[in-house]
Amino acid sequence: MVQDQIVARGISDRRVIDAMLKIPRHIFVQEAFAAQAYNDKALPIGEKQTISQPYIVALMTEKLALTGTERVLEIGTGSGYQTAILATLADRVYSAERIRPLALRARKCLDSLKLFNVQLRINDGEGSPIGWEEEAPFDAIIVTAGAPEVPAILTDQLARGGRLVIPVGADACQQLITIVKNEAGELQHEPSAECRFVPLMGRQGWQT
Repeated sequence: MVQDQIVARGISDRRVIDAMLKIPRHIFVQEAFAAQAYNDKALPIGEKQTISQPYIVALMTEKLALTGTERVLEIGTGSGYQTAILATLADRVYSAERIRPLALRARKCLDSLKLFNVQLRINDGEGSPIGWEEEAPFDAIIVTAGAPEVPAILTDQLARGGRLVIPVGADACQQLITIVKNEAGELQHEPSAECRFVPLMGRQGWQT
């Protein structure tokens, strides 16, 4: 998986590659899909949600440019696979998930890998603001759901010098955007690959 789907497609950050080699993807998918866990595709994880294809996980992670000292915010824990990769590469991960059963399953998977530097919470995105304002600012933020636009509430929670990676666009197709906040607090947008994620729901995303 790592050699054919990730390295061969241009991922070169050695720390990201090592993390992808270390974290077993099959424990984060439903048993019925275990045989497909290392294929280059997204898979259903229940609750109308998916685990992203390995290449997209690696690409988004590489764009965060983590060195190991960062505090990272993840919007959309999902299966917990992306969370596990982040926890391997950063000092601390704060991950918010709106669907309780997914968050509970993810916690079990993370604990089984002894990744105890992850703090999870349920945040439905409806009754409370997106993100984790009381722990901000974050050195890096990753959003694993497609948004119609970049939520200002997240760029506000990004530290100066920090990076935000988010898929932005229409419901059916988005473009991956990397936002860098410079030391003056100005935002620079760097578009990259086209992608397709489940929708970011709530006041700062798509309305139900």
